[in-house]
Amino acid sequence: MVSAGFQMLGTALCIIGWIGVIVICALPQWKVTAFIGNNIVTAQTTWKGIWMNCVVQSTGQMQCKVYDSMLALSSDLQAARALVIIAIMVGVLVMCLIPVCWTAHTIVRDFYNPLVNGSQKMEMGAALFIGWGASALLIMGGALLCANCPPKDNYSAKYSAARSSTPKDYV
Repeated sequence: MVSAGFQMLGTALCIIGWIGVIVICALPQWKVTAFIGNNIVTAQTTWKGIWMNCVVQSTGQMQCKVYDSMLALSSDLQAARALVIIAIMVGVLVMCLIPVCWTAHTIVRDFYNPLVNGSQKMEMGAALFIGWGASALLIMGGALLCANCPPKDNYSAKYSAARSSTPKDYV
């Protein structure tokens, strides 16, 4: 009975994690405008996702534009786009974690790079945090499913020949 509970919990965590991967694919908040130094203009916020750019005005109006060319994207967003689609189709746990970590690394690297202009520095958006949560759920669900494998000889049957108690006389 406990093993069935672990299997149900592991499956539920994997399904929730897979839904999280779909959510991060759709969210445009992979990179969010950073307000640092002299760049304190908060009239608009810029979001960069793997499919589109969005500008959110302080009035609440939002304008999004789908990327014109995949080749114009940065390498981390190109890789994230490909790997997230693979993660959705295949449901592979590691494929969810790789694009999220790579994009987070690029954001942190550019944020602390003195050669990057302050108005071009970005912060980590909500999609990255949802991606890390989805990865954790997929890891826990997969671990529960793997830890609950049945022993090898649990279902093996051993047969022996039928024995008779009366002697048989053959001619």
